[in-house]
Amino acid sequence: MSQSLIGEVVPGTGPDPDRLEAAGPRVVRGAEARRMVRFLLRRPGLVLSVLVVVLVVLAAFWPALFTSRDPLLGVPADRFQGPGAGHWFGTDELGRDLYARVVHGAALSLRATLIAVGVAFVAGGTIGLVAGFAGRWGEDVLMRVVDVLLAIPALFLSLALVTAFGFGTVKVAVAVGLAGVASFARVMRAEVLRVRQAVYVEAARATGARWYSVLFRHVLPNAMGPVLVLATLEFGIAVLAVSSLSFLGYGAPPPAPEWGTLISSGRNYLANAWWLSTLPGLTVAATVLATNRIARALDGELTTQR
Repeated sequence: MSQSLIGEVVPGTGPDPDRLEAAGPRVVRGAEARRMVRFLLRRPGLVLSVLVVVLVVLAAFWPALFTSRDPLLGVPADRFQGPGAGHWFGTDELGRDLYARVVHGAALSLRATLIAVGVAFVAGGTIGLVAGFAGRWGEDVLMRVVDVLLAIPALFLSLALVTAFGFGTVKVAVAVGLAGVASFARVMRAEVLRVRQAVYVEAARATGARWYSVLFRHVLPNAMGPVLVLATLEFGIAVLAVSSLSFLGYGAPPPAPEWGTLISSGRNYLANAWWLSTLPGLTVAATVLATNRIARALDGELTTQR
């Protein structure tokens, strides 16, 4: 009997770990690699999702790997060309290559998404950590603020915040991040309350460990797992929220090729150039679905380990 990747003991799935360890580290690594390959082959959707996310990240940081075209340079003679060998995603009303604009737009959209998730993770995680560890009246005050934020739909809250902050990619990202603070605060608080009652935390307190030592050495590391899974899930939600605000005109002004802006500008030509909105929209949908699939896989792995 051996331990599978998801933590279940399954008879006949591989050699005995003790015998593998006795055979040497190279054999152990080989067995682990084979089990990982079998794990991934049984989950082609997860492999495809990881591939999509990797491609989006590469396009955001190294767009030259995918295209050498200038996303802002238009050729009037090439206006409204459909997808083909010369232009994979077709061209727009100014003769600009849509594929190049989608690739270069990944940098703007991903940067805004990372800022949004970072703001929500840091602010919400801090609120939940303090509320769960401190307790008493501090917890009541902080969680009532979180309840107020949860009572407002995230998109409406983002619209209100971006209206107050002004237009621009970074301001949109901060608005989306602040709208997601409540979710991180609730998850972090719940995990801190669970970990705070663990035996090893009580033992650390009984030995006279100071509160900050208990917090940062025992509580915080063991409460981070579900919060990181939520961050992965929020990444896809943030992509959709940032694209939605850009679609409404709150993002970077044209000719910046943000994904939401591309979808918005192409809707005026749907009758004769369907690809202008459809292909950037499919890119957004693929990114969101891929991150959601990865988040579900991480959540399932974390649940099994518990």
